Amino acid sequence: PNDKYLLGKGKLLEIKNLISYYNPDVIIFDNELSPAQNQNIQDILEIEVLDRTALILKIFALRAKTYEAKLQVEIASLRYELPRLTLSDANFSQQTGGSGVKNKGTGEKQIELDRRKIRARINFLEKELEKVTKNRLNQRKKRIRNEIPKVALVGYTNVGKSTLMNLLAKSDVFAENKLFATLDTTVRKVVIENVPFLLSDTVGFIRKLPHQLVEAFKSTLDEVREADILMHV
Repeated sequence: PNDKYLLGKGKLLEIKNLISYYNPDVIIFDNELSPAQNQNIQDILEIEVLDRTALILKIFALRAKTYEAKLQVEIASLRYELPRLTLSDANFSQQTGGSGVKNKGTGEKQIELDRRKIRARINFLEKELEKVTKNRLNQRKKRIRNEIPKVALVGYTNVGKSTLMNLLAKSDVFAENKLFATLDTTVRKVVIENVPFLLSDTVGFIRKLPHQLVEAFKSTLDEVREADILMHV
């Protein structure tokens, strides 16, 4: 891998030729790009570039339905965007001085303001998420007091966890042949041969999942940690 572009410059020129032929709207890399690599590649290809993490975050944003999932996705997205904020993103009228030496001009001041706003937003969202998590922990304690065993369905995304849950619980949890159809943990009571238990459908994962996404969904994954039995689909 090339530190500056991930790919060699010759390969990037090949891609640029393909862009002029196929005229795509976006280029997606099945790798995680550093902020500098992402910007350098965009400068050469002159087209929007997404890496694996950005694509997953976009899918997560489309799938999030509950308040908790939306909070988790926005936190992960803002953390991803923060180091990628550049002067070109800031609203500024003057970037350099007449001598050719970069000054602490309007652009630099604007980018610091933007970063401060993002950090403040992350801080607010994390506090909101903490409240939601505490509420769910209280609900979980009530379930534990009822002494009903808990089974969690776990496995990669799109493997069939929600379909299996609908079959066992006779429920109508959203299930579709697509990545990350489920982002929110759903719990249903099931009785098989007079034995009651709680069955939970959890967010599925994929290979090479970026660490910050696992971190963002830590509170959702607590459902897995608290289960008595894991059913690996």
